[in-house]
Amino acid sequence: MGDRETHNHSEVTDFILVGFRVRPELRILLFLLFLLVYAMILLGNVGTMVIIMTDPQLNTPMYFFLGNLSFIDLFYSSVIAPKAMINFWSESKFISFAGCVTQFFLFVLFIVTEGFLLAAMAYDRFIAICSPLLYTVQMSTRVCVQLVAGSYFCGCITSILQTSMTFALSFCASRTIDHFYCDIRPLQRLSCSDLFTSKMVSFTFSVLIVFPTIIVIIVSYLYIVTTVLKIPSPEGRQKAFSTCSSHLGVVSLLYGAVFFVYLTPDRFPELSKVASLCYTLLTPMLNPLIYSLRNKDVKEALYKLLEKKSTIL
Repeated sequence: MGDRETHNHSEVTDFILVGFRVRPELRILLFLLFLLVYAMILLGNVGTMVIIMTDPQLNTPMYFFLGNLSFIDLFYSSVIAPKAMINFWSESKFISFAGCVTQFFLFVLFIVTEGFLLAAMAYDRFIAICSPLLYTVQMSTRVCVQLVAGSYFCGCITSILQTSMTFALSFCASRTIDHFYCDIRPLQRLSCSDLFTSKMVSFTFSVLIVFPTIIVIIVSYLYIVTTVLKIPSPEGRQKAFSTCSSHLGVVSLLYGAVFFVYLTPDRFPELSKVASLCYTLLTPMLNPLIYSLRNKDVKEALYKLLEKKSTIL
């Protein structure tokens, strides 16, 4: 039995990404939608990184985190979107085994890193608003680098373990992945191996990543809201609540979709594809708008950069 499974596993040299099961005429519409969203992701996140790197006034912990968030959003959406758009026009929809492994590894790396980075950003805002006098001490350059490096480290370790376990399975049921990218649950459906250990490890990772980070975010914002309520100025309270609500809205969208896709029974593949769009494309598009372009300092830095470019021209 072991030899047969090894033999079957060795025969898998590529997979077929089914994508969205829609009529041919709707593929053009979906392609244009993906293209528009991906263009906005590129423009928003690259623009945010350029602004933060070129303006010395944005050399603060908050913008250091925002720059890393834009980097992560840019790259993990780029792992998914280009291949998905190509497949709208391709009849074969093939992805090589190595390509699938690479896509899976990079996606897990960046999505897990983003979860921990969002928690670090919430903690940064908590210190800035609730303990402003201690902010420069508690959020020093060293602490910020450690938080970002720790986020990447957690993402890397999780990705290595999850990727190695997933692709150690024997894929003898089919080569057809019922998704628009290589994700763990569609891959598990193709396996004829015993999935108990793989599913338990996957579920454990999801729980260990989602719940601690979301608890940090919720607790941080609860303290922030409590502090904001003490602000005597109605305009100050309204501005703070507007910022917090937009941040929490994006986080809720991300975590809600992740919770539905990875922590609920795998019964609705088509609905899972739609939900996964929330964290593969929608949040990378919204994050620059919510975290950066609504920010007064970023807008001023953008205006200065545009004025500088127009002067040179």
